[in-house]
Amino acid sequence: MTAPEELLCRARAETREQIAALTADYASVVEASRGSNADDEHDPEGQTIGFERAQLASVLDQARTRLAELDAAVSRVADGSYGRCEVCGAPIGEARLQARPAARTCIAHA
Repeated sequence: MTAPEELLCRARAETREQIAALTADYASVVEASRGSNADDEHDPEGQTIGFERAQLASVLDQARTRLAELDAAVSRVADGSYGRCEVCGAPIGEARLQARPAARTCIAHA
């Protein structure tokens, strides 16, 4: 496996673990609210439950988007375009790829 493939493989594994943990957390919040007849609009605790559910859903969506971006980066490794800016074609800096393995653009075009 090449260095980019290893980096992407590690990032994908971490993201899948994050998705699994967030999915379990979300299910727990939903299950906890099922046993309660809390009215989100009128119960002060209900707003907290609703906010927590929305926040978890948002973070889960972000993690799923990140996984899709990492999958696309794996495809770019396979076709030889990984590490090149999609806008100008210049190489993407190593530090940027280390920080954002799925980066599609150089810093100038980010």
